[in-house]
Amino acid sequence: MTDDLKPDVAISDIENVLSKHLGPGAAEIAPLAGGNLSNVFSFTHAGKSYVVKFSDLDGAYETERYVSQLLTDRGIPFPGIIALGRIGRLAYVIMDRMEGHLLSDCTLDEQTRHLPELIGILKKLADADIRKTNGYGWIGPDGNAPYASWRDFVVAANAEDQTGTFWENWHELYRTSCLERDVFEEIYSRLMTFVPYNEPHRAFIHGDFHQWNILTDGNRITGIIDGNCLYGDFLVDLAVLDRHMPRCGVIQAYQDYQEKAGIAIPNFKERLMGAYYFKGLDGLRFYAKMGWEDAYIETRNFLLRLECGN
Repeated sequence: MTDDLKPDVAISDIENVLSKHLGPGAAEIAPLAGGNLSNVFSFTHAGKSYVVKFSDLDGAYETERYVSQLLTDRGIPFPGIIALGRIGRLAYVIMDRMEGHLLSDCTLDEQTRHLPELIGILKKLADADIRKTNGYGWIGPDGNAPYASWRDFVVAANAEDQTGTFWENWHELYRTSCLERDVFEEIYSRLMTFVPYNEPHRAFIHGDFHQWNILTDGNRITGIIDGNCLYGDFLVDLAVLDRHMPRCGVIQAYQDYQEKAGIAIPNFKERLMGAYYFKGLDGLRFYAKMGWEDAYIETRNFLLRLECGN
């Protein structure tokens, strides 16, 4: 198993892309760490800082422009999109570079101090205006999603036949990786038990709302980046943040925030369980595919313990 699914990108291709959209003069082109599926580079042009990302996945970045407009309209610091396109087999997107450094580089105390602001951003994400869109699941370039219900999406996302997607032939992971069929099927069964609690709720979901996709200047959150965006129950984003910052009291801080604001969250525990199982199940497949056995085992054990209320 590989721990790097990023495509190789020639420096000449990067220069050609930047020149096409911005004209000559791109400087300080340098690779950026982070991201598992995209090769990301920072650069400057005419005194401004930008990022360009490359991927060999079908449909990569096609939804970025819609998401950028949706979130910036809510006052959420998300990168503006400069250009989208293809060069050879690679898709690319040029974006504004957000200020700051990754929240993951901060100490635990520093991350915890940012928690109230993060909870506020979660609220803004959940309140994004998606009334003119339709569907559940992964968001398309037109702002719509393909499934009529959350249940339909969950079933499709975990089906064996994933032809033409990132998960094509994923059942092979049972044979070639640490993915355990009995564990996967047990978690899937539990997930389907909680689907009815999540199903009535449709909101914008960032999908990967954790400290490796959050930027800070040390005092405030300066950027939210790299979503795996979809429509469904907004508690999915809360579950992601809690799983990645388990020692920061994320769930209690969120409940305190909602109580202070006088906002009732029906079936909170059941919906959160459904969110844990949904993201956790996808995590098991991803960690197995990447060869990250430690992350796989930790996630598996967390999910199996959930039934006991731990």
